[in-house]
Amino acid sequence: MKIETYRSTGAGGQHVNTTDSAVRITHLPTGTVAQCQNERSQHRNRERAMKFLRSKLYELELRKRREAAQKLEESKGEIAFGNQIRSYVLHPYRMVKDHRTKYETGDADRVLDGDIDPFIKTTLMSRRAVSKPG
Repeated sequence: MKIETYRSTGAGGQHVNTTDSAVRITHLPTGTVAQCQNERSQHRNRERAMKFLRSKLYELELRKRREAAQKLEESKGEIAFGNQIRSYVLHPYRMVKDHRTKYETGDADRVLDGDIDPFIKTTLMSRRAVSKPG
């Protein structure tokens, strides 16, 4: 952070012309600036400017998170028939098939009881194979 002091402008009598009571704080990583010259004391102006800067940085972080969440939401596929990840066939034969990796198993009861580790493993292996060059 960069903290600068300067003389206040505007009404205030002779005191304004003799002291550097106004404060400007710049957050260097983001370039966000907060300044205050309302108080007569430099210390109070610095405290208020820090509060302003904190609130501006908080709003900036909230905006970044909202944009990231919106980008994630936009990247999601449409929820419609034919876009499912897995198919569960329970009659006349029993099978569970993962449409992303083409992995399938005939032990549907085990998958329905929560044993999806083979599906997770094949998904991770396929992602690894795609991201690995050569």
